[in-house]
Amino acid sequence: MVHLLLLIIYLAFISLGLPDGLLGAAWPAIHVEMGLNVSAMGLVSLIVSGCTVIASLFSDRLTRRFRTGRVTACSVMLTAASLFGFAYSNNLWLLCLWAVPYGLGAGGVDACLNNYVAIHYSGKHMSWLHCMWGIGACSGPYIMGMVMSGGFHWSNGYLLIGGFQTALVIALLFTLRIWKGVNQEDAPTSEPLTFRQVVALPGAKEVFLAFFCYCALEQTLGQWAGSYFYGYLNMSMDISASLAAIYYLGITVGRLVNGFLTIRFSDRTLVRGGMVGIGLGIVVMLLPMGLYGAVAGIVLVGLGSAPIYPCIIHSTPAIFGEERSQAVIGIEMASAYVGFCVMPPLFGLLADFVGIWCLPLVLLGILFVMFFSHERVYLKRK
Repeated sequence: MVHLLLLIIYLAFISLGLPDGLLGAAWPAIHVEMGLNVSAMGLVSLIVSGCTVIASLFSDRLTRRFRTGRVTACSVMLTAASLFGFAYSNNLWLLCLWAVPYGLGAGGVDACLNNYVAIHYSGKHMSWLHCMWGIGACSGPYIMGMVMSGGFHWSNGYLLIGGFQTALVIALLFTLRIWKGVNQEDAPTSEPLTFRQVVALPGAKEVFLAFFCYCALEQTLGQWAGSYFYGYLNMSMDISASLAAIYYLGITVGRLVNGFLTIRFSDRTLVRGGMVGIGLGIVVMLLPMGLYGAVAGIVLVGLGSAPIYPCIIHSTPAIFGEERSQAVIGIEMASAYVGFCVMPPLFGLLADFVGIWCLPLVLLGILFVMFFSHERVYLKRK
């Protein structure tokens, strides 16, 4: 039963990553078919992120009342329904409408499963859990590309992923009874914390800032790496697009390796090591080494990024207590998605005025804030 539940959790995180790149992969066909501006995708993405933040903030109340298994099943059900809704949408307003349940479902799965694994499983499973998300995130655009290159309509890609999520919902519903039995998921003994109470915890504001900075760094580099190769290093558009994917490949491989490192090293040590790796990667990007230096630097940043997200989450119950961890992790997730939303467009404005060459310098500034915020968490908790 323990292994079956862990398999279900891994599949849930693959399913969480699968739809993340679908909209971007299908958008060239969608905006032409619907007669939309290219920039209209930003509105859909903004709604998804906003609803994800809302679901993350309410995750503590939801899991206390309905427990993790039910919240996960209902959240995946929402994402499955939204994928079918996207498939049958023929205008921007329908896309925006179905973005709401998708964001709510994604936020629910992310927050409650991260807390459940942080409490009941070792650090290696947390790292491998996020490796599963990376596999899903890489596979989604690939599946959409295969569907479209095979001559099928883009909606078939959404239907295919929606079918996978529906199968996962059925599996979750059939395994609801084992969630409590496997890890003794008893009812909580305290009332849910308010937002103000969580923020008032010593070290909470610092961990939220560290999370914001990490996700801001990840998303800024992930979205602008292709433009950096194209606009600063003068690579062709197709090569730039391919090279941009190596950052996420570095994160995925790094999280697979990090799962083994957690057996020997603490979460705090791995987070520190990851930040050192990011710093080295940024320095390599700044050196006058041309394309090879930029590629090597971005790979190092990806490998360094790998342990930070899962290790900070896994350490949350130990730092703040298991009774408070769901509330803290919910706001950590919300901080993450705010970082996802805010920093990439802000960097775009900066790049318009200064130039795309400043990307490594911006990443270095974010890294400094993240490092000092993370260190202050432990100082405050002492």
